Amino acid sequence: MTGKNFPAQPCRRVLLVDDEAMVRQATEQWLGLCGFEVTSCERAEVALEQLDPDWSGVLLSDIRMPGMDGMALMREAQQRVPGLPVILLTAHGDVDLAIAAMREGAYDFIEKPYVPDRLAETVQRACDKRRLTLENRRLQQDLASRSGLDAKLIGISPASTRVRREILALAPLDTNVIIYGETGTGKELVAQCLHEFSHRSDKPFVPINCGAIPENLIESELFGHEAGAFTGAAKRRIGKFEYASGGTLFLDEIESMPLHLQVKLLRALQEQTIVRLGSNQPIPVDLRVVAAAKVDLREEEGFREDLFYRLCVSELHLSPLRDRSDDVPLLFAHYADQAARDHRREARPLSDHDVDALQAYAWPGNVRELKNVAVRFALDPRVSVAELLSRGSPLSVTPLLQRRHLPLALQVAEFEAQVIRRALEQHQGNIKAVMEELDLPRRTLNQKMQRFGISRSEFTGDDE
Repeated sequence: MTGKNFPAQPCRRVLLVDDEAMVRQATEQWLGLCGFEVTSCERAEVALEQLDPDWSGVLLSDIRMPGMDGMALMREAQQRVPGLPVILLTAHGDVDLAIAAMREGAYDFIEKPYVPDRLAETVQRACDKRRLTLENRRLQQDLASRSGLDAKLIGISPASTRVRREILALAPLDTNVIIYGETGTGKELVAQCLHEFSHRSDKPFVPINCGAIPENLIESELFGHEAGAFTGAAKRRIGKFEYASGGTLFLDEIESMPLHLQVKLLRALQEQTIVRLGSNQPIPVDLRVVAAAKVDLREEEGFREDLFYRLCVSELHLSPLRDRSDDVPLLFAHYADQAARDHRREARPLSDHDVDALQAYAWPGNVRELKNVAVRFALDPRVSVAELLSRGSPLSVTPLLQRRHLPLALQVAEFEAQVIRRALEQHQGNIKAVMEELDLPRRTLNQKMQRFGISRSEFTGDDE
């Protein structure tokens, strides 16, 4: 007999417990041929000594053993190792007992004499589940351990590390900065970080979107006005420049600023004074200007070269999310957990298929789109990431065209998951009706539901 070639995984450890020496040796040999790292024990008490809360494997145990039996071993092992998948080996007469064990938390049971390939496949699925549990725990620990700038600008990619390093270098300086990046890459957040880690952090951070203010009002917004300066100006108004004095003024979409106003902005920056509309009195201001643009201002027709050089003492370039795929699961988990807390929902773990879909998607709306999908994922326990992406978010008009290459296996799996969910929803969680509609045996349906993270209670409102 030759073992199947399973893909290499970080979780390949199996703790085997069986008092029958021949069964134990044959099982250990077969799983070893399949690429698993097996530790075998004759007694449950000895197996327990191998376990700790971070043990990165699965437990495979016979039920009938002298001393502590498999049921007692499972209970004790899962207390010591939360989330540990336990597979029980059982004789034909113990099937009812094994089913009861699954209700208590066993991952699966296999009848003796077992089919070798089925044993290896079941152990592989259990290892995948354990790996997923540990990866989700690592994500949570990573998020919880972050502080300072790491907690504000989440990411492990080289691009994220570079931006944090550049922010810490630029923040103490008093120079003006231009931040370049696509829509949704977090330009305002980066500007806030430049402010918060500077000596101006106790003064106002004042954002203004130059593209969102009507052209006839933007001068008043920036510089303020006196009462009676124009129709509707009933009283004096302090402008953003004056209000931000001592702190930081953030000019988003600076490329959309009208040409005539660019001249006044340049003069204000050069002289560090402003004049309110309807007044002749110059007012001194002391502020740092951080501007943001989606395009290179050097090449932008209609943007003054002298203003560019006044603004662009330093530059920061933010990479789009499609170039930072390593950051995606961490960012997604952060926003999904935040939404779950805000709405008093239980946080949802990410499945392997969810992570694959997150990293395969191109994210045309960048972090803003990811946050939108994460919130919807947190609030609807019946939907997978791939389903949300296939529907499209408000920021993703043609999501299927925006995807990068998706493996065939992932597309097939997501289709299966959608079919099963629709059938469960249609039949209100009636498993027998779903089995008949999909022509699936109960065990196969259970395995697929477990693989895709689908619970019958989602469609009935009670426990299965």
